[in-house]
Amino acid sequence: MSVPFKTDRIHHVAYRCKDAKETVEWYARVLGFTYTTAFAEDHVPSTGEYDPYMHIFLDCGGGNVLAFFELPNQPEMGRDEKTPAWVQHLAFKVADFDTLKAAKAHIESLGIDVIGPTFHGIFRSIYFFDPNGHRLELACDIGTEEQYAELKRVAPLMLDDWSKTKTAPRHAEWLHKEPIEASE
Repeated sequence: MSVPFKTDRIHHVAYRCKDAKETVEWYARVLGFTYTTAFAEDHVPSTGEYDPYMHIFLDCGGGNVLAFFELPNQPEMGRDEKTPAWVQHLAFKVADFDTLKAAKAHIESLGIDVIGPTFHGIFRSIYFFDPNGHRLELACDIGTEEQYAELKRVAPLMLDDWSKTKTAPRHAEWLHKEPIEASE
């Protein structure tokens, strides 16, 4: 199937927040994101409905933008209780494992609980939550070209097997078997 256009990148990703100011300050202090833009309206431009909001935009680096909506007239925000808390998350890339360890130390020094570093075969990552309850991940790539090529090769096979059985295919079970020398 051919698509008559090509996207360049994600323009922005938007989530809901409890407090726009607190969210801006938290992301600046914890992750160093830069607050760049805000839109505030009483009516939603796409639907015309009355629903006052503050829409904030944060520069994450590399042309990536994370946005949030504060919606004071809506019921208190929650999360999808039918989906485990570890599933829905935002992952941001860092340069290397040393940077990941420094990030963990910084985030923990702010009193935030951090899980990891976790070994994922081709990357390592840490996990924590923002003040809105969104799970965040920082990850650094550690894979080899051969590993990435093998994952690309088995991806269609894995999807086909999963689709038929709904059990985990074993084509890439090596991903979460941490080598002894990598556990430092």
